[in-house]
Amino acid sequence: MSDTDPGRPTGPARHLDLAALRAWLDTTRPGLVTGDLTAERIVGGKSNLTYVLTDGAHRWVLRRPPIGHVLATAHDMGREYTVLGALAPTAVPVPATVAHCPDPAVLGAPFYVMAHVDGTVYRSAAQTAGLDPARARTVAYALMDTLADLHDVDPAAVGLADFGRPDGFLARQLRRWRIQLDASRGRDLPGIDELHAALAAAVPDSGRPAIVHGDYRLDNVLVSDRDGIAAVLDWEMATLGDPLTDLGVFLVYWTGLAHLPANAVSDAVGDNFPAGPELIDRYAARRDVDLSRLHWYTAFGFFKLAVIAEGIHHRYTAGQTVGGGFDRIGEVVGPLVELGQAALAEDKGH
Repeated sequence: MSDTDPGRPTGPARHLDLAALRAWLDTTRPGLVTGDLTAERIVGGKSNLTYVLTDGAHRWVLRRPPIGHVLATAHDMGREYTVLGALAPTAVPVPATVAHCPDPAVLGAPFYVMAHVDGTVYRSAAQTAGLDPARARTVAYALMDTLADLHDVDPAAVGLADFGRPDGFLARQLRRWRIQLDASRGRDLPGIDELHAALAAAVPDSGRPAIVHGDYRLDNVLVSDRDGIAAVLDWEMATLGDPLTDLGVFLVYWTGLAHLPANAVSDAVGDNFPAGPELIDRYAARRDVDLSRLHWYTAFGFFKLAVIAEGIHHRYTAGQTVGGGFDRIGEVVGPLVELGQAALAEDKGH
């Protein structure tokens, strides 16, 4: 759930001081901007604010945290910028980095600028309906191959040995998302505390740690005109940890959201795409992994998405964030909790 579609700028550039940005860019990257700088906000996500910048001859993308964000580590621009730079020489396609500003005095929050990448972000079933089953399978397989490529990257080899703390990763993730939930809690949320407790009581043993994207799904990638992955976007949750958390989140979006209120979350995966088990088999063929506890990871994905949705709902009701579809996001929290409980009931280790 985040604003990362560098192909479709459709909103006004609110909350972006172009004069201050231009002055900073001219100092940081002299000669980069050659004409009048303009910007449009990308509409379609639910978290970080993303803008397409242009000087008439070139295009870039700027990312900054949402207005009124409540958990600094959830919107750490420096972490996103670092992981993009580290992955540039690997098989994982990412936009090239341009500049990072940790000083909130410039635009009111830290931000970074990256290269614009051509491609399509598929956000809805209406968009993907034009893909015949063969093309849909090509895209889906490319998604899984790219995820396997990411998890095969040696963090130390790309300078990310200290990017996270893999030991105790899952227990720490549960605590982290509980903190996020408590920071956004403004109403009664039946079942969510029980789901958290049940997850914490059945934490799996993690395998070899890897670079984890944290929110890997169809509408967080740019698809090329040849149906490959042109770039993986939205690295705000990236860290070192258990790679199966990426698979759990992926399955939540791929197969678990069909009965939620329309337009509240991504619904880009239609019947023309291969089913989740086929894609998990594709991933497993690339990597030697134990998938016996995958239901736990899927349940954790539902819990995490419920917390994210509640955070967006909380900021929206407080008038602290902008974007379409925010008025309905609160409706999905209860169903997500129920889906998480159902997934955890299928976990053989629970």
